[in-house]
Amino acid sequence: MVAVKKDRINGDALGTGRRKSAVARVRIRPGTGQILINKRPLEEYFAIEQDRRQLTNTLELSGQAKSVDVIITVRGGGTTGQAGACKMGIARAMVSYDMAAFPALRDANALTRDSRMKERKKYGLHGARKGTQFSKR
Repeated sequence: MVAVKKDRINGDALGTGRRKSAVARVRIRPGTGQILINKRPLEEYFAIEQDRRQLTNTLELSGQAKSVDVIITVRGGGTTGQAGACKMGIARAMVSYDMAAFPALRDANALTRDSRMKERKKYGLHGARKGTQFSKR
């Protein structure tokens, strides 16, 4: 079960999402369906349609796409990692905003953390796994 988090001052629903090295802090409040990411509109921030679709699908699953405003602050990682972090943050915040959305978001794996991370470089190797070329002589 996801912990319900609300802002003490104005009652916004809060959620944190993580993916790779990206971290997204999401705030949901009643509104008209506007999505702002780092003070920029969704279409301007995420140029790739696949990344935009991740966010909008999460809102549509909850059935609140046109009735809430979403404000996201995201840092770290690349665009796809940030989109995944935003997706998880929106899902967590939606559960805080409306518990009726929990089953649909859980079934769509929107609340599950994608734990795949970049493997660290090992000493004596060129990367995480690539070694030196074998020399017969």
